[in-house]
Amino acid sequence: MANSFIKAEQVISQMLGVLERDTVLAGLVWRDPIPSFVGAKNDTVSIRLPAYTSARTRTMRSNTALTIDELDETKVDITLDTHVYKAIGVTDEEMTLDIVDFGQQVTSPAMSSVVRKVDDALAAEMSDATYQHTVAATEDDPYTAIIEARIALNNANVPASNRFLAVGSNVELALLTSDRLSKVDTAGNSDALREAVIGRIGGFTAVSVPGLDPDIAVAGHRTAFVLSLVAPTVPAGASWGERRSYQGMSLRVLRDYDPTPAGGGPPKDRLLTDTFMGTATTKDRGTIDGDGRFVPTEDGDDSAILVRAVKIDLGGGGS
Repeated sequence: MANSFIKAEQVISQMLGVLERDTVLAGLVWRDPIPSFVGAKNDTVSIRLPAYTSARTRTMRSNTALTIDELDETKVDITLDTHVYKAIGVTDEEMTLDIVDFGQQVTSPAMSSVVRKVDDALAAEMSDATYQHTVAATEDDPYTAIIEARIALNNANVPASNRFLAVGSNVELALLTSDRLSKVDTAGNSDALREAVIGRIGGFTAVSVPGLDPDIAVAGHRTAFVLSLVAPTVPAGASWGERRSYQGMSLRVLRDYDPTPAGGGPPKDRLLTDTFMGTATTKDRGTIDGDGRFVPTEDGDDSAILVRAVKIDLGGGGS
């Protein structure tokens, strides 16, 4: 199938904005916590989580001995297991007669497609995760669910800084049309209200995520989910190539010429942009006590659970 490039009879160049989806999740999660995957077995590295331990007390002048404890660290494994790429071939005729700006017409759309796919992978990681807490939200008052999620994170001793609220489109609609968030007179300060609606809600940085299920939101800490990207090495045989950052993501871009494409067809100028990707969910070993508080384990006996993020389900059941 041939490429389709816009040609005009009299207009030499007119660039209109494309319908480009924002990619936001990569900027909210734990990015590239490991400096290198080189030499890692099965392309997997482990992220060390600090051991949790409680201090003991001893009555002074009691002649009692000290108790010697051992530390038990946990880890999160992340594997580079997905090659995200976009390859495009452009014929001599297209290069000569149709292409006005190769970067804008070919390279930029290709790189945009790769970063959107990475964003979708993070959205899938969030959607498919098994959460310890799921909160039901209602369309008329979604703010209550956000506060419930906040309290659940507080009970798990999750830091108040670097918290995010990633919302699907239907949750966003419920938030922006909520009486609680839209009535200026109830807030007392229009600037504060405006900030709450488009930036900060209940202590979270709220962002709209088109790739997320429309009926869910995820309230979490930056360390709840992990993303690692490694731009592949530029091969010596490529006529041109480089590693570069695009929308904050590490990508490789290659370009060469194939005069005799496999399987036939006309000669083509080829562009490839790609990255190696891995995503993971951070879980902590511990239990939930009768008051709903997370109690970390000290001996490694308890199962790991996801407490650094809470799922908000619009119209769904909470747990």
